[in-house]
Amino acid sequence: MKTLRSIFRLPVLALCSAGMLGAQVLPTPSLAAEQPAPVLMAAGDCYAVGQQVAAQNGGTLARASQSDQGGQPVCVIVVLVPGKDGKRPRRVEFVVPQN
Repeated sequence: MKTLRSIFRLPVLALCSAGMLGAQVLPTPSLAAEQPAPVLMAAGDCYAVGQQVAAQNGGTLARASQSDQGGQPVCVIVVLVPGKDGKRPRRVEFVVPQN
């Protein structure tokens, strides 16, 4: 067991140090230039849209969240629609443009 540990110690150490050196060489994107999106306002808008979608489909709103798809802001709405003949509800996901 000790010989196996000592055999792998040097290659693992070399790979770790090479990874750390490579991370210093590669340019990192600047995070200071990005501005955070107004999450609270968008979440409120998505919640209202989700309530409408749930009412149109005869279900209950399970989740409403904001996302970006193709550079466009969208609301991802999850609705629980009652199952037929007493079966468990189905989970249906809708993607709705946010504007």
